[in-house]
Amino acid sequence: MTESTHHSDALAHLNEGYRRFREKNWHPQHERWRTLSEGQSPKVMIIACSDSRVDPAQVFDVDPGEIFVVRNVAAMVPPFETTPGQHGVSAALEFAVQVLEVEEVVVMGHGMCGGCKAALSQSMQGAEPGKGGFVADWIRLLDEARDEVAARCGTEGRMAEREMELAGVRVSLANLRTFPFVQEREGEIRDGKPRLRLRGAFFAISDGILHWLDEESDEFKPSF
Repeated sequence: MTESTHHSDALAHLNEGYRRFREKNWHPQHERWRTLSEGQSPKVMIIACSDSRVDPAQVFDVDPGEIFVVRNVAAMVPPFETTPGQHGVSAALEFAVQVLEVEEVVVMGHGMCGGCKAALSQSMQGAEPGKGGFVADWIRLLDEARDEVAARCGTEGRMAEREMELAGVRVSLANLRTFPFVQEREGEIRDGKPRLRLRGAFFAISDGILHWLDEESDEFKPSF
């Protein structure tokens, strides 16, 4: 199979899916799509991993317009900073909180996360950009947490990897709270509850079980 044929097959697969979407979703729910074309008002922002196996819209079985999603390697949130540059996650967070006024921000880690595994093993450390260097720089956000996990669990094996995946969620939650506008909204009470809630979640690919972080006990508990 040639490279061009392979690309054609992939594009054909996407077009087939688009035709199913038009038939099964667009036409039957045309009124909903018309409403969404005029604006969005999701109540939840989800920060998730780019991993193709973990789609928040599927995990939570939501319709278009219900969740505002940012996906990147290992579901990371960098800490607040004002240095010049392209701050993609920060821009999305700012828009979700300040413009859309979401009520919840969920950081969702997942099982078998390649980014967290690379952070734990440091297998890409020192690589050049284009050969793992971009990933290595990004997951340096986990270095401090990685050292703690490595000290307790080592750097190999499923138990250590799972602890790294859970630690990644905690790191992103802590970094979210370095943003002044997040702190302000989380501390502001409206109708007896905070205007913004931050939550940690973990979805295990192997068993399909969603866990939520109980921040009081610092434990991830299954949702049944």
